Amino acid sequence: MKSLFDKINIGKIKMKNRLMRSATWENMADEDGYVTDRLIDTLEDLAKGGVGAVVSGCGYVTGEEQPNPGMTAIWDDRYIPGLKELSDRIHRHDTPIIFQCIYGGSRTTFNLGNRIIWGPSAVENPITKVIPQEMTVGNIHTLVKDFGQAARRAEKAGFDGFQIHAGHGYLFSQFLTPYYNRRTDEYGGSIENRSRIIIDTLKEVRAQVSDDYPIMIKINCSDFLDEDGFTLEESIQVAIELEKNGITAIEISGGNSLNGWQSGPIKDKIIKEEKQCYFSDYAAQIAEAVSVPVISTGGNRSVSLMEKKLNGSALTAFGISRVTHCEPDLPGRWQAGDHARPKCVSCNQCWHEDGNTCVLNRKS
Repeated sequence: MKSLFDKINIGKIKMKNRLMRSATWENMADEDGYVTDRLIDTLEDLAKGGVGAVVSGCGYVTGEEQPNPGMTAIWDDRYIPGLKELSDRIHRHDTPIIFQCIYGGSRTTFNLGNRIIWGPSAVENPITKVIPQEMTVGNIHTLVKDFGQAARRAEKAGFDGFQIHAGHGYLFSQFLTPYYNRRTDEYGGSIENRSRIIIDTLKEVRAQVSDDYPIMIKINCSDFLDEDGFTLEESIQVAIELEKNGITAIEISGGNSLNGWQSGPIKDKIIKEEKQCYFSDYAAQIAEAVSVPVISTGGNRSVSLMEKKLNGSALTAFGISRVTHCEPDLPGRWQAGDHARPKCVSCNQCWHEDGNTCVLNRKS
């Protein structure tokens, strides 16, 4: 029988259990994207709390594109010393840390009017009402190179791995979704074409880091749209191509931003177990199609349910986030045998202009 608290390896990343802190926008970097003491302390609390690995929240990949305030930057070498301080602090607690990197695209309301926002096509985002500038093939090649350089910096800064964010309606996710991607060139149309920018990015990242450096990706299992969406069958096809091109592990999330934020990956009112682990069955189907580790993220908050899913599938690990906003020591409590229900009630009030933390722990 597999246990949630087995020691596992994801590539050369050694985890003390099967719980990965899934990347979350912390909103704690300074206005120029530099790491702050508060950000380090927050992520260090997670490492102290016993999680198997920490994925830092969505760092931005180019100086011109920052989808949210308080994000960590990795678009220039000058950010390496601060990032190194962060990774060193996490490593003090025998915990690996992975850097997640993102290009946000039109899923943003931050600093509009002062920057060019790219998209696969010039299609208005239904939530933000932002109409991006359709990327040229040259723009695509530039962004691919930018991700490669970001990965090089992450490795130099001591991070144990690099994760490409290709889910949740951000740019790479939009390339996969026909609603947003209406291109007629080699980056649009078939799923092979719509995923080309992601495969190109993986190849470039792989070329810029050590041969055995772990590269992960976060991707939707589906957009769950009746039409013009990215489907589970297509997600399986993309996962197979990612494995062929050297991905180390695949984190599965899901949802869409077309029908409002509540149709996305962060669902509320999931206290009952039947509402939890809401992407795990889809992730399990993807895990059956590939041999690399697959991590299921989304509503994971019950040890017994996660272990049931683990032993009934080829899943390797589970991503958790909101429950650790409230209780960063929850993984350690679980591993010590206390499997009581988390304090988090999935109210989705984590997000705040003064930093994204649990409302129960907020000082103001």
